[in-house]
Amino acid sequence: MFQIGKTIVSEDIIEKDFVCNLSACKGACCVEGEAGAPVEKEEIQKLKDVYAEVKPFLRKEGIEAIEKQGTHIENDFGEYETPLVNGAECAYVTFDDKGTALCGIEGAYRAGKIDWKKPISCELYPVRVQSYSQFSAVNYHRWPICDDACSLGKELQTPIYKFVKEALIKKFGEDWYMEIEKVAENHLK
Repeated sequence: MFQIGKTIVSEDIIEKDFVCNLSACKGACCVEGEAGAPVEKEEIQKLKDVYAEVKPFLRKEGIEAIEKQGTHIENDFGEYETPLVNGAECAYVTFDDKGTALCGIEGAYRAGKIDWKKPISCELYPVRVQSYSQFSAVNYHRWPICDDACSLGKELQTPIYKFVKEALIKKFGEDWYMEIEKVAENHLK
């Protein structure tokens, strides 16, 4: 672990390689698991604000789940997340003709309908950030469904922090990212 400002960062972020391989996993991270994607408190209003523009990009089942549960839910731990369709996939998930899970929010963004890509937790994946009163922990979330992403990352020699560069900058800022680059450079010598 190392510290950058008010973050404690796992060395896995600079040591492990990762590049999403959608053709292999079919977007399983949006479908598998026991909960929706984490949503930051600041993103709750954003989800409400963009829903009308995102709705045409969603499946009937997703719309029904959102209209029943809301654009987000609060879990038993007081944390926010996206709602699920029948306890399974994220309500914002769509599927292409090959059965690959895609994000309806990102679909609306790419179509120029909204100016927000999707929850930062989704952009950061496989990085997970846990906020505490004095600091935030920045960790690598290992999940067997992402083994192909680890293999592709290794083949392309792309460490996690480089794969999610844009999202890390969005979350922590350019200066923070420059610091992680310095740490990585010194660490790997």
